Amino acid sequence: MAMALAEHSLAVLNREIPDAGLAAGDVGAIVHVYGQGKANEVEFVDGDGTTVALLTLDATDVRPLREGELLHARRRA
Repeated sequence: MAMALAEHSLAVLNREIPDAGLAAGDVGAIVHVYGQGKANEVEFVDGDGTTVALLTLDATDVRPLREGELLHARRRA
């Protein structure tokens, strides 16, 4: 099972979600944890703070931001 993330922590997307305009590696914030970490409500925002997507994702769809990783900016399509 994937490692449970805490509410308000940063999470890295493990897979592409084209319908939401998201790519693997995009970083979001956990806004709610369901079922003791089995799923998470994750908000992804752009540079000005506008919500791009608010999705309920399985725990395996996201992972914690790891020590030494840099955040990266990209332009949405």
